[in-house]
Amino acid sequence: MMSDAPNGRKIYLDTNLQILFGVTLTAILGVSSLTPAFPKIVREFNISPENIGLLITIFTFPGIFLTPVMGVFADRWGRKKILVPSLMLFGIAGFLCFFVRDFNLLLLLRFFQGVGAASLGSINVTIIGDLYSGKERAAAMGYNASVLSIGTAAYPLIGGALATFGWYYPFILPLIGIPIGFLVLFTLKNPEPLNDQRLLEYLAQAWQSVKKRQVVGLFIACIISFIILFGTYLTYFPFLVGYVFGKSPFVIGIIMSCASLSTALTASQLGKLVKIYSERTLLKTAYLLYALSMLMVPFIHNVWLLLIPIMIFGVGNGINFPIIQTLLAGMAPINQRAAVMSLNGMVLRLGQTLGPILIGIVFTMWGLNGAFFAGAGFAICLIGLVTLMIGQHDSP
Repeated sequence: MMSDAPNGRKIYLDTNLQILFGVTLTAILGVSSLTPAFPKIVREFNISPENIGLLITIFTFPGIFLTPVMGVFADRWGRKKILVPSLMLFGIAGFLCFFVRDFNLLLLLRFFQGVGAASLGSINVTIIGDLYSGKERAAAMGYNASVLSIGTAAYPLIGGALATFGWYYPFILPLIGIPIGFLVLFTLKNPEPLNDQRLLEYLAQAWQSVKKRQVVGLFIACIISFIILFGTYLTYFPFLVGYVFGKSPFVIGIIMSCASLSTALTASQLGKLVKIYSERTLLKTAYLLYALSMLMVPFIHNVWLLLIPIMIFGVGNGINFPIIQTLLAGMAPINQRAAVMSLNGMVLRLGQTLGPILIGIVFTMWGLNGAFFAGAGFAICLIGLVTLMIGQHDSP
């Protein structure tokens, strides 16, 4: 088996990285573990199905504004001083939802849980960028993306199993944030930025890092990637399988979990891929795979043959997002890295928001096939973006 580092070290055995895997698994459980309980929550609180989405919206809303602010604080005060309280707040507020029997109070606790979640994903990858460099960094980002994909696939199953005992049982899961917080505090060995600059001087230098052509290009790539992911794939692929092919939610879940599996497998091999190909070549390959998968879907008339484009799409995801994170982490010094990575967190939320709106307009005008052709068009634009704005780069 090939090692991830020149010295023979296998990155995934590093205790520091394993703790950060725990942070990643905590960061993503806030939504994916809860959605299977939504039908029971609607009945329990006697609310309309339209209002159940508030449990997601009010959880993600704080991150839009707090993620970049937390990034600045993490650069100024240190990673652990932001990450540990965030994990504790996430765990406590999330678990208190277990005891609530009033929907408005449930929404309030979800808001505070969202405040705790706001910084987890971005500071987590910031610390990976702090701990590793070069090909090791790409391998570590790949393993982290693989763990994320496994969690994304597993949490709906775990949350659904817990919800069979009662709608509130999935709220036991956020408790994991508390022991992870203690592990970060007492066991994680990470470098902390030495930032004795005045705030205005720090912000001016951070702006110099953010406005680089390659950084702006990566931010744009992230937005467009999430437009494809949340607009075409997550919104209209289930619609295709459910309404056009007439399959059950269980079948939809099986097919879509194959994308998560191919993402996890691909991302776990990223350390090997970056030894052979440049980051720019890998990004172009990812976007070519996006385009190919989107173009295939309208011409498939057997539901199980959809596994082919879905797994191709998953391979593209397994390359794209960890490479973007690797490149961004390498383009900012340690005392500005959290700001850059947190801005990327805000940018991806913008893509999540725009995706369903933009592809929805396409769907209204040109139907379901148009939604997939639009996804392919965005992917082709990404190939041009890489050529024009994201030059050849090797992470330091």
